[in-house]
Amino acid sequence: MASIVTLTLSPALDCATGIAHLCPDAKLRCSPPSYAPGGGGINVARAIHKLGGHALALCPIGGPSGEHLLELLSAEGVAWQALPISAWTRQCINLVARDSAQQYRLVMPGACLSSAEQMQLLQRLRELRSCDYLLISGSMPAGLDADFLPRLLHCARQLGARCILDSGAETLRQGLDCGGLYLIKPNRHELSTLAGVTISEPAQLAEIARSLLAPGRCEAMLVSLGAEGALLVTATLSEFIPAPAVPKRSSVGAGDSLLGATTLQLAAGASWSTAARYGVAAGSAAIMAEGTGLCSRADTEQLFAVLQQQLLARGNG
Repeated sequence: MASIVTLTLSPALDCATGIAHLCPDAKLRCSPPSYAPGGGGINVARAIHKLGGHALALCPIGGPSGEHLLELLSAEGVAWQALPISAWTRQCINLVARDSAQQYRLVMPGACLSSAEQMQLLQRLRELRSCDYLLISGSMPAGLDADFLPRLLHCARQLGARCILDSGAETLRQGLDCGGLYLIKPNRHELSTLAGVTISEPAQLAEIARSLLAPGRCEAMLVSLGAEGALLVTATLSEFIPAPAVPKRSSVGAGDSLLGATTLQLAAGASWSTAARYGVAAGSAAIMAEGTGLCSRADTEQLFAVLQQQLLARGNG
């Protein structure tokens, strides 16, 4: 199995709790909190671990909140390397109002990294013994040097890693301009922002996605479409993968589960199409989980089998 490293520049200690109902001014009595390690790449590594794979989670960490995050990662059995930084790791809150079953996600800004800490992070990456896939996922903290991402992607190329990028539209645009990417995972809004057009028809998605995959920029794009599923686009392939209908309990980590499962399959030698279907199954499995549970292997395998059967039925129809 090829080695997978995830890089999370804005890790988070996630707190999940609930209240009877949401109202202003009053003291809102919360249920006992549960904590989980969070942030894009960290959740991707957790999802890969839940699916029976292995990934190394690389992240900058600071303060007691960061130490708690690492303790939780270790308890789950996820391998990690941490770069100590001066700022405290952020904390985010996932709040459920029980009367409406509505979920509120309070996302704090990521801890800033000094220029020296950015250099140390790049050096830590260069020292990795093995990195076949480098997955950069999550929001970018404020104050990054303007050339940090180009230096990061150059470092990945020097390692011989296939680089996967999942972040905001501006970061995706900068990554595409640098070139040499293996896969990017925008959502519908990010794809619209990247292309500078409003996407009003589903048929536009594939055309717009392919227009961004110019030679040398990126090999493939996986557009996450929430409850609808995902769209996989390469230079020669365009495939919409509908998500199976599942009970929704939480939206936390669905996109990270989608990306982790897809990467795990690619690292095992699966085709783009098979990997993306497995990813959609994992994203749907995450929606079935409570709080920050991410995908379970059993649910993912079951939903993947359903998607495979649907594919066979279409082929025989």
